[in-house]
Amino acid sequence: MALTLNPIATALSGLNAARQRLDTSAHNIANAQTPGFRRQTVTQTAQPGGGVETRIGQATETSTGTGDFGHLADDLVDQRISLYSFAANLKTLQTTDRMLGTLLDREA
Repeated sequence: MALTLNPIATALSGLNAARQRLDTSAHNIANAQTPGFRRQTVTQTAQPGGGVETRIGQATETSTGTGDFGHLADDLVDQRISLYSFAANLKTLQTTDRMLGTLLDREA
């Protein structure tokens, strides 16, 4: 069975994964001082036909609610990674659109 790579579906999957990662890190930052809060974690897995699968879980430790910002740096890095991932996947969509437009112009 041959794999079919679809750049549009792959880029859209990447955009969705970046959004989920950004949402999760924002959720963690917003709730860092809540007593008993358990951070959310994001696991991303590349799919054989292209794209990424994203799973959101929970960390095992809980927040003390007393300004426990031990994972703040991790969440801020996750937000930056999400930004770069979103931009890269958007560029893939733009390039695919431009290539399809060129192909249609040549065939018309």
